[in-house]
Amino acid sequence: MSGLRQNLVMRASRLIATLLLLQTRGRLTAEQLAGELEVSVRTVYRDLEGLSEAGVPVYADRGPRGGYQLLDGYRTKLTGLTTEEAESLFLAGLPGPAAELGLGAVLSAAQLKLLAALPEPLRQSAGRIQERFHVEVPGWFRDIERPDQLAEIADAVWHERRLRVRYRRWGNIEVTRVLDPLGLVLKGGAWYLAARVDGDERTYRVGRMLHVEVLDERFDRPAEFDLARYWADWSEQFAKRLYQSEALVKLSPTAQSLVPFYLGPVAARALRDNAEEPDEDGWVRLTVPIESVRHAVGEFLRFGAEAEVLEPAELRERLAEQLRRLAGRYG
Repeated sequence: MSGLRQNLVMRASRLIATLLLLQTRGRLTAEQLAGELEVSVRTVYRDLEGLSEAGVPVYADRGPRGGYQLLDGYRTKLTGLTTEEAESLFLAGLPGPAAELGLGAVLSAAQLKLLAALPEPLRQSAGRIQERFHVEVPGWFRDIERPDQLAEIADAVWHERRLRVRYRRWGNIEVTRVLDPLGLVLKGGAWYLAARVDGDERTYRVGRMLHVEVLDERFDRPAEFDLARYWADWSEQFAKRLYQSEALVKLSPTAQSLVPFYLGPVAARALRDNAEEPDEDGWVRLTVPIESVRHAVGEFLRFGAEAEVLEPAELRERLAEQLRRLAGRYG
């Protein structure tokens, strides 16, 4: 995009934002508009003059309580959303991820347009939703990854441009690939890129990309590709590859409450769907998937005396050995 065209697009976007601010908030001073739009007061004056020249009925009230406002009854023509759809979008508690994708300003503008589109009673309702509900994606003690190249990748996804990436695979092996980027997914605080490589669709963790270059090559996005369906299928296959074995365990009521936190959602589903009837003390027997015996040792040690591994024998023996070592250390 040329510098002149980019400036024109930026000004057009700013004019729309100015109009919507006046529509949703009523009277605002030039200083308030400048603060909201992060521009100078002089720029605000020029933009207000531009709106007036375009036929928008904006006028100024003089005096200490003055400011700029729209003529009573004037509204922009924003249509196409139901009330429920408009209100629900104010639950999108994703300013952080949107900013990482380079879409922070876009999200703010979209919410402002939605607010402007609602009648006054529903506008107040949307405000109450924001006051009372907030969606936070990552769990406790886990922040969202912020790879330096994320915005660049998002731009390539949007504009269908190929990427050349240097990537660190498992085992600390570095490879270089040319990708057709199809979509980005935020899962558990980590960003993943769905991409087509040599005719196959694969998934790459963005945090493992060492270098990203946007190529001056377009690609044809496959019309049949559905990002949500692809991610669901890939996640299911990933879980099958990840959990290579099983363990038969007994869990106390306390341990059962800790399964989602210590063993994750797959084990939590197994507890919900497949656990045997509890005994008189509330303990249940359950078969849970595990990645490996070595990995499972650390996971089940976290439960302390609230869990007992019955099978496989190798896992039970390794846990017993760890407990003997702990007892020796602590006397």
